[in-house]
Amino acid sequence: MNNIFERFRKGLAKTRELLGANLVQLFQNLKPGAALRELREPLEEILIKSDLGARTSLMLIENLERRLKGEADLEKVKAELREEILAILKPMEKPIQIPDGPKPFVIMVVGVNGTGKTTSIGKLALRFKNQGLRVMLAAADTFRAASVEQLQIWAKRANAEIVSHASGANPSAVCFDAISSAKSKGIDVVIIDTAGRLHTRASLMDELKKIKRVSEKALERKIDETLLVLDATTGQNAIEQAKIFHQELVVSGIILTKLDGTAKGGIIIPIADQFRIPIRLIGVGEEIEDLADFEAQEFVKALL
Repeated sequence: MNNIFERFRKGLAKTRELLGANLVQLFQNLKPGAALRELREPLEEILIKSDLGARTSLMLIENLERRLKGEADLEKVKAELREEILAILKPMEKPIQIPDGPKPFVIMVVGVNGTGKTTSIGKLALRFKNQGLRVMLAAADTFRAASVEQLQIWAKRANAEIVSHASGANPSAVCFDAISSAKSKGIDVVIIDTAGRLHTRASLMDELKKIKRVSEKALERKIDETLLVLDATTGQNAIEQAKIFHQELVVSGIILTKLDGTAKGGIIIPIADQFRIPIRLIGVGEEIEDLADFEAQEFVKALL
């Protein structure tokens, strides 16, 4: 299953079934000649249940009422919903590209533990390696031995170099050493793994800011990307995580994982609507190719 639409379609099956089935049921129960305004509350409830969020759902319904001039027709509603959602998502369609320029290209990956952060880094490393790039991983989540071990496995699989220190070591020191080594070796891409203990928010954010500062000192310029990994299965919690990480670190892109195991795939829409953060990649399965570039048109087709 190499086609991007088919991968999106398979990954979004649960979300599509929830949204589509509820829309069909709503319109089946309509009286002849009913107006769209009569469906405002149940339609809003359906969109919110699909994790589009109250703010985005209300905006979509208001736009539907204006564009359809009150006409309650299922196929027209679905067509307009597709257009409205695409208008939100299309500007956020910005895949990662490694430009010609100073080496290494440095990507700092952040997110709450359990979101699939380390796995996403491994898949990203393998993707870059398959593009003919030399890759180095920096194991800066020094508080979890399992994270370092997992990253070492991915480094071996991707034939990438890895820099790690002893458990409990200073994460910033790992990053400084990795970037210094990468510069001397002519490495193309450095990907930094980080801790994600959000229950200690203040200390975590201080640590991440320090990692960024020290990395930029070693690099002698700004790092190239700060990517936030979000787990689609957490629904509205993902919005709160996006808010916290973005206001503290200025996130340059999002990787949305675990779309294949959730009915909450709509969460990507309010995140794009509220924060205007580019969506770099989405995870729709366990295989390496299932970490796919986000394509708004194909995503919306698969969703509706």
